[in-house]
Amino acid sequence: MKYNNLFARFVKPYLGRMVVVFLFNVLSVSASILVFMMIEPFTKILFQGSLENLSPISSFVVDHLSRFFSFDNSSHSVLILVVFVLLLYLCKTLFYYLSQWVMAHVRSHVIATMRSNIYSKILSLSVGNLSHQRRGDIVSRAVSDTQEVEFTILTAIRQLLTEPITLIIYLVILFYISVPLSLTTLLFLPVSFVLIGLATSPLRANARTSKQRLGSLLSFVEETIGGLRVVKGLNAFTEVDDRFHSLNRQFTKTQKKIYRQVDMASPLSEFFGVVAVMVVLVVGGVMALNPANPLTPPLFITYIAMVSQLVPPVKNLSTGLANFKRGRSALDRVDEILNADEMVKESPVAIPATDFKSSISFQDVSFNYGDKDVITHINFTLPKGRFIALVGESGSGKSTMADLLMRFYDPSSGKILLDGRDVKDFTLASYHSLFGFVSQDVVLFNDTLYNNLTLGIENVSEESIEEALRIADIYDFVHELPGGLQYNLTDRGLNLSGGQRQRISIARAVLRKAPILVLDEATSAMDTQSEQSFMKALNNLKQDHTMLVIAHRLSTIRQADCIYVMENGNFVQEGTHDFLKDLDGKYKMLLTINELR
Repeated sequence: MKYNNLFARFVKPYLGRMVVVFLFNVLSVSASILVFMMIEPFTKILFQGSLENLSPISSFVVDHLSRFFSFDNSSHSVLILVVFVLLLYLCKTLFYYLSQWVMAHVRSHVIATMRSNIYSKILSLSVGNLSHQRRGDIVSRAVSDTQEVEFTILTAIRQLLTEPITLIIYLVILFYISVPLSLTTLLFLPVSFVLIGLATSPLRANARTSKQRLGSLLSFVEETIGGLRVVKGLNAFTEVDDRFHSLNRQFTKTQKKIYRQVDMASPLSEFFGVVAVMVVLVVGGVMALNPANPLTPPLFITYIAMVSQLVPPVKNLSTGLANFKRGRSALDRVDEILNADEMVKESPVAIPATDFKSSISFQDVSFNYGDKDVITHINFTLPKGRFIALVGESGSGKSTMADLLMRFYDPSSGKILLDGRDVKDFTLASYHSLFGFVSQDVVLFNDTLYNNLTLGIENVSEESIEEALRIADIYDFVHELPGGLQYNLTDRGLNLSGGQRQRISIARAVLRKAPILVLDEATSAMDTQSEQSFMKALNNLKQDHTMLVIAHRLSTIRQADCIYVMENGNFVQEGTHDFLKDLDGKYKMLLTINELR
């Protein structure tokens, strides 16, 4: 089914061009056939000095040429035939090039479309879908596997489209020349394909293993580069290097098997082709030496030359078969991404979420990862214009609450309501536009600071940017940078400090002017002075924003309207800081730990 999907989604739009490729190949093979049919008249002129008793096909070509040229003189006839053969070869080469030229368009556009579809699918998948996969493996599928499909599946399609034409036309002509001799030749073709098929049968499994190992290798490289400071700080060069070489050896070992299996197809087919030619030489030679046999020596030479031309298409078909088996594993992995079920699905009748009027509420909400309960039977309300905080130890369910609120996940049970309506009734894009989000893991791109700040926003005024920078307490720093807002950030913004990256991320969230701000450990990399300045600014924004703040540093949320304390996926306390600080319980314990740090 997936191969039908591949054809329907990616190849079918180019069906007209594929027909053109087919026609150009027919013309190319036809010109090649005519070249070989000139061998008989050429040898007759050389050795007999005349063109008498030609085979019907050669006679047909010569009769048509004789309308324009005279074959009375032997030297003149040889010159005419040589020029005609050169013209035929020119036509053969031209038609072959044109078929490849058209096919190049098909191949490049099919892969470009496939890669674009994969990227769009990755962007549409929920956080839950992607959290279960390694980033390097996803990159491998989007880049390496699609390239493998081009090198294998599409190459195989081209070979399966063109080479059978060559075989069929040549076999028709060969049978026309001599049925007994052609039956002898034909016996070797199925034997060749069966043996080659057996030799390359493990290719699909090995290719899939190779892709998995490449994904692991890319993931490890990506993790190592991202954690280079940790590797250097822990002096873990040896361990990391050994791990990389182990993964590299495993991948190389599998690739070596694949290369050997693919490379086996070509020499096997070539060997059987040579065997067929040798048998034809023996059998046909006996027939040609018999004066009573219609297979004359000049015609037998033509036959041998044409039989030799069966070897390349048989060889290419064998390689195409091996490539197709190899490419199926890459296609399987691409198909897994394209047909992945989205954990968060948009209703076909979803409507835009145009505003946030009163509250977002959780009604008996539970969520689990597999068999593990993360939060259970939560009832919670985030009123408009309020500053709500979630605190608790790691793993208590705080970040999951934020993910559910922004609909990065859907609850396992229960409902989340926006102004009394289930959030599943709204389109994902419009619902997400209600939130400005800042996480502890800041994502900045290799681009200008301006483009990072305005990501996803259009028509931003300079005044709005400056206001957002001031709120995030980074205005002075930005304007001291070379180029200011046009300063170019490196990958992930690693040419800035952790606190600077977080404040840029905060400015980006504020700039969106979304009614709800969600801050997940947003101030974790700030110093005390910057944190106090930032929280004062956020407190001034309470009249225009609703804020949900997740924090380990309790100084961040002292001014919160309500603090919810979480433990093991449930609320165990709630109230203001002044109310909770004197109560025996989880909050007081967390407060004591914070003060000791």
